[in-house]
Amino acid sequence: MTSTRIVFSNGVVSQASDTPSVSTFLQERRGAYTTTRTHNNGSCLLFWERHLRRLASSARILYNSSPNLLFKSPTPSGLEPIRTPSSSSSLSMWESMIKSLVNDSMNEALPIALKERRDGEELAVTVLVSGDYGKLSGIENMGSDDFLGVFDVSVHFSGYVPFVFGVEGTGARLALVGRGRDVAEAKYSDWVRLRKPLEKLRPPSVTELLLSNDGDQLLEGSITNFFVVCRKDNSEAEDKFLQTCNNSHSFEVQTAPISDGVLPGVIRQLVIEVCRSKGIPIREVASSWSQHELWKEAFITSSLRVLQHVESIQVPKTWELQELDCWNDIAWEQKLFEGGPGMITKTIQEEIMERVGLGGYTLKR
Repeated sequence: MTSTRIVFSNGVVSQASDTPSVSTFLQERRGAYTTTRTHNNGSCLLFWERHLRRLASSARILYNSSPNLLFKSPTPSGLEPIRTPSSSSSLSMWESMIKSLVNDSMNEALPIALKERRDGEELAVTVLVSGDYGKLSGIENMGSDDFLGVFDVSVHFSGYVPFVFGVEGTGARLALVGRGRDVAEAKYSDWVRLRKPLEKLRPPSVTELLLSNDGDQLLEGSITNFFVVCRKDNSEAEDKFLQTCNNSHSFEVQTAPISDGVLPGVIRQLVIEVCRSKGIPIREVASSWSQHELWKEAFITSSLRVLQHVESIQVPKTWELQELDCWNDIAWEQKLFEGGPGMITKTIQEEIMERVGLGGYTLKR
């Protein structure tokens, strides 16, 4: 029996047997998007308000700097640059407009999707906002009155069985295979197509692909944010590290800063907030592979899995991937994290899940 798949677009619900996967859905449409899921047997949407704010930020960034990633191309070739009217709208105005537009669609579509949800499943929810280039004609300055007429919302729902944190064999296995994204501070659908060439370099059993611009500074995953728990002093013994995790001078959590070219993930921001509130040292700096002997734990974050510990990381010995056709052509170095999630990873994960009830949007039945 196939899992639930429903698409809502322009007021029309499609739940036919040939409803596309979310990957195909995104490749067929251009725009800014965000993905979250329901929680607690479909009773709430995880961190919904945060997702709406990030979606608004992505759309605004693309509108002002890369409109070809937000609007469907006006020409069949897709090569003609899109020129958008100037926009004086503040981020708060974009947030207000996106929230209104998206919630109108969700109020129609979500009750239908919840009725189709199978027992034991949650719903993965992907919301995409795209521009209609043809409706920009005659607009000299994009304002709130023009917004609703120019942008459309499409929503993809699919069944999702939640990941169970910490179970043996559920850790992520990572491999560094590609360079960082353009316009990384925005989440846009074209990345689903652009990252496809990286798949030829994915080793067997690897579950996520890492990105770097120099082969040493690790930025993020292709669909996740990346974190390392790093010892500060190489001279400290490993057992001493484990005994002194409450000592703020012995370790720090590291993740690349937004300015380095990473997505401002919703769960990434929650990790930073949790670390600060719990007194866990955290620094926004790209972790250096040359220092991987100091790494004691690693984890990745995404809005579906929330937080997943890392079991292994593979990195090419030389950073010359452009002309390679297969993962087997690469000489790899590897870092293993044995024994399941570490103490710091567990603490952060537990605290984030404690906040689900505070950050979720409760669904009305």
